Amino acid sequence: MSLWLLDASVLLASEDSDDEHHADAVRLLSCEDPLATLDLALYEVTTVAVCAWRDLVAAGRLRARVDALAADGGVIRADSALLSGAAVIADEEGISVYDAAYVAASRASGSELVSCDVRDLVSRGLARLPGDLRTGRPDPNKSSG
Repeated sequence: MSLWLLDASVLLASEDSDDEHHADAVRLLSCEDPLATLDLALYEVTTVAVCAWRDLVAAGRLRARVDALAADGGVIRADSALLSGAAVIADEEGISVYDAAYVAASRASGSELVSCDVRDLVSRGLARLPGDLRTGRPDPNKSSG
C-alpha cells in the first residue's frame, strides 16, 4: 500500500460534484490505502466552503473529512522545519509556499502527493491527479480485463 498525501484541492473536489475530479477524489477517500494531509488543509477547505461556496454545511462535512484523517494519524503539522523546506521548494519551482508545503511534506513522509492543481503541481511533476492512482480498492466502474 502507498501513503497518499492529499492537498486541499482533492478534499474540495470530493465535496464538489461539479468538479471534474469529483468521482476520483471520492474513490480515493474511500480506498484502503493510508491517506494524509497537512493541517493547513483544514483552513483551506473551510475558507473555500464558507467564502466561495457560502455553504456552512459543506464546510462541516469537509472539516469532518480532515478530522477523520487526523483520527487515523493522517494529519501532518506544518511546523517551522517543514515550512523552511517549503520555502526552498517554492523558490526553486516558482510556486507558493502553501503549495510547496505539501511537496515538502510528501518528501519528508515518503508519500506521494495527490492534487487537482494541474497548473502549479501536477504539470511540474510534483503531484499526481486522483484519477491517476492505483489504490487498495479497485474502481468498480473499470473492467479488470
